[in-house]
Amino acid sequence: MKTTEIVIFTLLFLVVSGMGFVAARWRRPKDLATLDEWGLGGRSFGSWITWFLIGGDLYTAYTFVAVPALIFGAGAMGFYAVPYTVVVYPMVMLVLVRLWSVSHVHNLVTPADFVRVRFGSPTLALLVAITGIVATMPYIALQLVGIEAVLKTMGLTGDLPLIIAFAILAAYTYQSGLRAPALIAFVKDSLIYLVILVAIIYIPAKLGGMGSVFDAAKAKFDATPAPGDGTLLNANNQLQYVTLAFGSALALFLYPHSVTGILASRNRNVIKRNMSALPAYSLLLGLIALLGYMAIAAGVTPIGKDNNTIVPQLFDKMFPDWFAGVAFAAVGIGALVPAAIMSIAAANLFARNIYREYFNRNASAAQEATASKIASLVVKVGAVLCILLIDPQFSIDLQLIGGVIILQTLPSVGLGLYTRWFHRGGLIAGWAAGMAAGMLLLYNIANPATNHDHFGGSAFPLSQLGFDTKITVYAGFLALIVNLVVAVLGTVVARALKSADGPDGTRPEDYFADKGDPRVHELETTAPAA
Repeated sequence: MKTTEIVIFTLLFLVVSGMGFVAARWRRPKDLATLDEWGLGGRSFGSWITWFLIGGDLYTAYTFVAVPALIFGAGAMGFYAVPYTVVVYPMVMLVLVRLWSVSHVHNLVTPADFVRVRFGSPTLALLVAITGIVATMPYIALQLVGIEAVLKTMGLTGDLPLIIAFAILAAYTYQSGLRAPALIAFVKDSLIYLVILVAIIYIPAKLGGMGSVFDAAKAKFDATPAPGDGTLLNANNQLQYVTLAFGSALALFLYPHSVTGILASRNRNVIKRNMSALPAYSLLLGLIALLGYMAIAAGVTPIGKDNNTIVPQLFDKMFPDWFAGVAFAAVGIGALVPAAIMSIAAANLFARNIYREYFNRNASAAQEATASKIASLVVKVGAVLCILLIDPQFSIDLQLIGGVIILQTLPSVGLGLYTRWFHRGGLIAGWAAGMAAGMLLLYNIANPATNHDHFGGSAFPLSQLGFDTKITVYAGFLALIVNLVVAVLGTVVARALKSADGPDGTRPEDYFADKGDPRVHELETTAPAA
C-alpha cells in the first residue's frame, strides 16, 4: 500500500464529496423537488459553469485511462478520439441550439420528450428512452474502471473502497441533483489540467525528450506481429479510423447526459460560446493520448492483464509520491462528475418517459422528481454490479456496444429537429433494423488479443460482407446506414398508404412548421445575452 498516495487521494476525494453535499445550497432554488431544478439545475447555468459541466461530462475518467491504454496497445488508431472531438462541436452547434430553443419553449427535459411531441408517438419515445438508458449504463460502469485502476495501483484491493466511493456519489447526487457535478467540475477540470501539463513536460524530460518517446513506441510496434498497430495508420485501418471518428462525433451529443448539460444552459448564447470554447479540451485530450507512448518509453507494464492501469502505473513510476496522489485524485474525481450527470440523465428518461407516461400520467412535479431520484440510485447500483460481476474487459466492449446503440436514435432526435418528412412508423422500423444490424455486426467481430470470438471491438472486417480486402469499418456507421435506408423506405410506404400520423387521423401538433414555431424563432433571433 502506498500510504502517501492514499492519504492525498482520500483527502481530495472527501473535499469534493463535501462540495457535492454543499451544492444543494449553491444557487439554491425555492423548490428543488422538480425535474427542472433537480435534474437541470434550474436551466440557469451561464457560460463558465456550462463549460466546466459539459467538459467534465464528456471528458471522463474512462477517457483519462482508456485512450492512453489504447495508444499503448495499438498506436495511432487510438488517436481517433482527437479528430472526432475537433469536428463534433461545429457539426452539432446548430442542432443543439435549436434543441435548446424547442425544449425551453415546450418544457422538454429529455431527448425522448422531444420525440414524443414531435412525432406524436409514445412508442417511439419509449424506444428512444430505453435506448438512452441502456447506452448510458455501461458508460457509468466504465467510470468505475478508472477509479478501480487507481485503487489497484495504490495497493487497495477488494471491492469495499469502490463501493464506498459510489455510495458517497449516490448520496450527494440524490440530495443536490445536477448542481453537485456542476460545482465539482471546477475542481475536477483544474486538477486534470494541472496533472496533464506537468506530465507532458516532466515525464518526457526524464525519458530523454519526445523523440526518444516516439522512437521507443515505433520499436515496440515494429516488433509485434499485429498488422493493425503502429505509430502510423495503414491502408487496412484508415477507413476504420475515419468512420469511427465520424460515427463517434455523431453519437456524442445523442447521449442523454450530453443533452442534459446543454438543456441546463441559461440561453442559446451560452451554448454558442461553449461550442466554440470546448475544443480546448481536445488539445488536452491529445496530450492525454501521448501518455500511452510515454508508458512504452518508461517500460511500464499493466497490473495483471488490465491495460487500464497503464496511466496510473506511469504516474506511480515517474512522479514523486505526493504528486502521484494528486494525479490519482484527478482520475478518481474525474469519474464522479460524469457518473453523476449520466445517472441523472438516465433517471430523467425513466421519470419523464416511462414513469409519467405509463405508470402515473397525473404525477405531480414532486412525484416526478422523486421517481427520478430513486431511479438515479438504481442506475448507480446497476453500474457497480456491472463492474463487480462482469470482466472489466467485457465492460469496455459494452461501451462500444453503447455507442452503436445510441447512434440509432439519430434519425428521430437529430434529423427530426429539421424535417417533418419522416413517418413515425418508418422511424420505428429503422430503429429496429439498425439495432439488429449493429448487434449482428458486433457479434461477428473477433479479437484474439482479448480472447473474444464475439463482441471483440467495433472494427468490422469488410471481408465478412464478401469483399476481397482486409479493410475494416466502424460497425456503428454501417448500422446507421441500415437504419436510415429502412426509415426512408418505411416512410415512403407509409405515405403511399396514407397512414395517419396521429391517433385520430390528423398530424400531431406541429411545433416545427417549415418557417419554424414563432416562439422558437423569437428565441433564436432575440436571445438575451448571457
